[in-house]
Amino acid sequence: MFSPFKDENGTPKGLADVTWEDLSQLAEYDEGFVLEFKRDYTPSVQRKIPKIIASFSNSRGGWLLIGISDEEHAVCPIPRRQADFGQIIGELCRRHISPAPPFDVRFLADPTDDSRGVVIVRVDEGGFPPYIADGVVEIREGSTSGPATGAALVELYGKATGRRREIAEFCNRTVFYPEEGSDGLPLPLFDLYLYRMARPEDTPSREEVAQHVVAMREAFSQQDATCHVSHAHDSLILRTALPSGPNDAHSAIELFPDESMKLTVPAVLLDEGDRARAVARMRELGLFSHAEGRLINARATMRRVSRMASLLDRYVRRRDIAWQEYAVAYELENMAGIILWSDTDVYQDYIAEKGVLSCGTTDCRSRVRYLDDGAHDSFRARQFAGSHFFEACGLPLGSPDPQDNALVDALLR
Repeated sequence: MFSPFKDENGTPKGLADVTWEDLSQLAEYDEGFVLEFKRDYTPSVQRKIPKIIASFSNSRGGWLLIGISDEEHAVCPIPRRQADFGQIIGELCRRHISPAPPFDVRFLADPTDDSRGVVIVRVDEGGFPPYIADGVVEIREGSTSGPATGAALVELYGKATGRRREIAEFCNRTVFYPEEGSDGLPLPLFDLYLYRMARPEDTPSREEVAQHVVAMREAFSQQDATCHVSHAHDSLILRTALPSGPNDAHSAIELFPDESMKLTVPAVLLDEGDRARAVARMRELGLFSHAEGRLINARATMRRVSRMASLLDRYVRRRDIAWQEYAVAYELENMAGIILWSDTDVYQDYIAEKGVLSCGTTDCRSRVRYLDDGAHDSFRARQFAGSHFFEACGLPLGSPDPQDNALVDALLR
C-alpha cells in the first residue's frame, strides 16, 4: 500500500514507524486519490470522517491526516482529546459505516507540547466492499469522495465475491495425513484455517520467507517443541517432529508466503487398554451395551489442540501481526460419532446422569469469522481452537446449568 512517509533508503514506512520529523515529507504531496488533509478537527470534519474512510476502503486505501493544512501542507497541531482518537474515530465508523472498514489511527504528539499533535488515519483497501457510509457507497474521485456509479458498484460487489471465493477455496486446503488411524478407521482431525486478508502487495522474497520460518522455529522452541520443515509446492509444512514415514501422524502447521496458516491436529485416540477400561466403565453406568464406538482422550486432545494453537499466537506476536488481519474457520474431519472420554471424577459423574459427550455431526466446516469486525479484539488462537473443538464434540459451552459449567471448567482447565 502507498505510504507518504519514507525512511532514509526510500522504503515506505508503516503507521507505527512514522515520526514527527517525517511530517515534513508531506510538503512533497498534494491531496489526491490516496491522501487527504484536514487542518482542524471541527464538527464539520468529524461528520466527513466516515465518508472519507469508507471511500478509501472502497478504492485503494489511503491516508487521512488531521492537523495538516490543505494548501501549504504545514503542520498545524490540534489539541489532544480526553478520549483516545482511535476510540473516537472507531466509534464514528461503527455508527456510520457498514460493514466495518479496515483502518488504524495514531495520534502523533508534538515533541515540544504533548497536549497537541497530528491525527494520522491509515485506511486499507477493504476486502469486502461496498462500505456504506450513512446509506451511500462512497469512492475516491481524484482528491475528493463521491457516490459510486452503477459500473463502480458492480466492480465492488465482484471484488467482494472474489475474496469470499478465495477464502472458501483456502478452507478446502488439505495437508496429507494417513487415511487410517491405529484402529484402521479414518484418522480424526481438527483443522483451523487462518486466511490473511491484509496481504502484502508483492510476493515475499526467499529471504522474507526464511524470516517467517525463523519466527516459527522460535515459537516452537518457546513451547519446548521440535520443528521439522518440509516444502510443498506453494507453502511450508512445519510438524512437531521428524516424521518416520507417511503413516506418522504429527500435528502440522502449513505456512504460506502471505502468512496465511492452516493448523491440523490429529485427535488422541485411547489405546487398546484404556479403551477397554473406558468401555467397561460405561457398561457399569448402563451407557454401553457393546464395545463399538471410537473414543478420544479428552484431556490429551485438548492439550494437543491448545498447545499447537499457542504456537500460532506466539508466531503472530513475534511477527507483529494483528489477528484482525485474518479470517478464521475450523473443520472436523472424520469426527462423526467420536466419543469424548476422561478419567476425571467430574466427567464420570456427569455422564452417569446425562450420558456421554460425542460429536453429533458429520464432517463439517464452521462459518468463516472475520476478525476485523470489532467483535474479536481479544481473539487468541489457543482459546478459539480449544473451545470450538470441544463444543463441536458436544461440550455444553455457554450453558446456564451449573453442572455443565463445572464439566466445561474441568475439561478446559
